[in-house]
Amino acid sequence: MEIAQEEYSKHYIMQALFKLMDEYEYANIKVIDIVQKAGVGRATFYRYFKRKEDVLLYYLEYNTKQFQFNQHFYPRCKADYLKIAQSALTMLKENKEPFKLLRKARLEYIYLDYLNKIYISTFESEYPNQNEYLAYLYAGMLFNVSMIWLDNDCKETIDNLSQIIVDAIYFE
Repeated sequence: MEIAQEEYSKHYIMQALFKLMDEYEYANIKVIDIVQKAGVGRATFYRYFKRKEDVLLYYLEYNTKQFQFNQHFYPRCKADYLKIAQSALTMLKENKEPFKLLRKARLEYIYLDYLNKIYISTFESEYPNQNEYLAYLYAGMLFNVSMIWLDNDCKETIDNLSQIIVDAIYFE
């Protein structure tokens, strides 16, 4: 997915924050450090973000859009759900370093809150008559599975883990 012209500054800021998180404790990183590393001004940072955590949310949103852009079908059967799980895990594995940095900084809650928001929104629009706890069940499962998978350096194969996930949520 190509970055639109107006997204360049946000993208540079995001990359700068992750580079800094790799070198320093998150709590010690200041906005001035981020903008200097990104090569943008403070005003540019604050035009797009109120705080550092918003940069991390932008990262999650960016990857979600990229994932959704690459989905070319609506799941109708177990095999379709398996393909979606494989795509999601492939993307997570390709982006494991930023997620490991979130974990190192003890900011996993941002990822969990984001997953909760996404699943709640999806269930409200696509499955309005489902139990309200179901969205949290899916978000929590994805969060916990992805965190332990990352902790294990993604050693479980994508195919095996996808099968485990789909078997847990899809009943024929």
